[in-house]
Amino acid sequence: MTKLWGGRFTKPADKTAEGFTSSLAFDRRLYKQDIRGSIAHARMLGKQGIISAEDAALIEQGLREIEAEIDAGQFPFRQEYEDIHLNIEKRLIEKIGPVGGRLHTARSRNDQVVTDVHLWVKEEIAAVQRLVSDLQGTLLDRAREQLGVIMPGYTHLQRAQPVLLSHHLMAYFWMLERDYGRFADALRRADISPLGAGAMAGTTFPIDREFTAAELGFAGVYPNSMDAVSDRDFIVEFVAAAAICQMHLSRLAEELVNWSSTEFGFVEMDDAYATGSSIMPQKKNPDVAEIVRGKTGRIYGDLMALLTVLKGLPLTYHSDLQEDKERLFDAVDTLKACLTVMTGMLATVKFNRERMAQAVRQDFSNATDMADYLAKKGMPFREAHEVVGRAVLYCIERGKYLADCTLEEFKGFSELFEADIYEAIAPETCVNLRTSQGGTAPAEVEKQLALAAEILSRRVG
Repeated sequence: MTKLWGGRFTKPADKTAEGFTSSLAFDRRLYKQDIRGSIAHARMLGKQGIISAEDAALIEQGLREIEAEIDAGQFPFRQEYEDIHLNIEKRLIEKIGPVGGRLHTARSRNDQVVTDVHLWVKEEIAAVQRLVSDLQGTLLDRAREQLGVIMPGYTHLQRAQPVLLSHHLMAYFWMLERDYGRFADALRRADISPLGAGAMAGTTFPIDREFTAAELGFAGVYPNSMDAVSDRDFIVEFVAAAAICQMHLSRLAEELVNWSSTEFGFVEMDDAYATGSSIMPQKKNPDVAEIVRGKTGRIYGDLMALLTVLKGLPLTYHSDLQEDKERLFDAVDTLKACLTVMTGMLATVKFNRERMAQAVRQDFSNATDMADYLAKKGMPFREAHEVVGRAVLYCIERGKYLADCTLEEFKGFSELFEADIYEAIAPETCVNLRTSQGGTAPAEVEKQLALAAEILSRRVG
């Protein structure tokens, strides 16, 4: 089989080497972007008089027919043509004759392939952002629904202070909001056209790069042809944003795994998002959440693989860059799947309000409020901290909690304690008084919910 680049060669490629160098198995998913880029290029060639208007129109018609063939599963993919670009070009020549060979005028596969990836990344950023917004909307809905429910907040996985469950859930909303912003930032770097850079030095033909950029919806063009064909920063940035987003999903998944255990008992996973045991009939395992957590390392690996491929490459194009697409595709596919499943899982999880309420009454998470109580009565906070620490130890040794102490026992630690100490250390009071901006008081959480709703409303609009 004669290669489209075979004029220089005197013998066919080794079959093993041919399979080894072929990227068709994974880059065929770029066919729509490749055809879009080729149509824009053909139109530009016709506009500039580099090829005739008739040839440009015939090429565009042939490309649209090829897209329909691929859509219908009727395209004759051939591995010996190495990649999606040569497969489409070869088929175009078969369909419309030698005129199809004019399409590659003033273009190299180097700028062609990276143009395809730019287009694909732009589309996928938009898709990922929609999924992020969907998950944020679910978090907002569940936070509204659970407003008023108190649970223990944790540091070091030890009970720390009472918080509203809604406040806890909204923490993940804001993590995802930063993720949304990171993807928006990544889009700025992806929204640049390399088409027209040629192999690496530009072209002698009078092309119009601004025209093709506009045809393809790019905000601008690369000002340097060597940078244009060798840049993969936009891929690394996108996958880095994906890795951070996946890390946030993993943290949320970890919460659900912990909370669904008997030891916590704060949630029950919906049957649709849990599995059983092959040997233990009683088990209901949070497998979906665990797999989300596990897939985080996969995206981290994709990011590290990309950075490693790029770390020693001199300018400009090298076939090492063929490795970028599999890592990119895998990271995006994994993140999109995890965002989708997390949204469904969170929408259906059942919160055990009674267990959470019991938990905040059977711990020492109100100790800080007891110290604040003394500080408000004039005791230096460091001294109050010491007094409450001794009171906690006293209770632990006697198997009870602070609220179980008599007023006489409280006064044994400080004469500043009065009958109002019981109200001061009630979980509801601990939550309601935290009215500092961004705090867990209901009024502050309601402000968060309103702001979040406004953000999502603007995004939809």
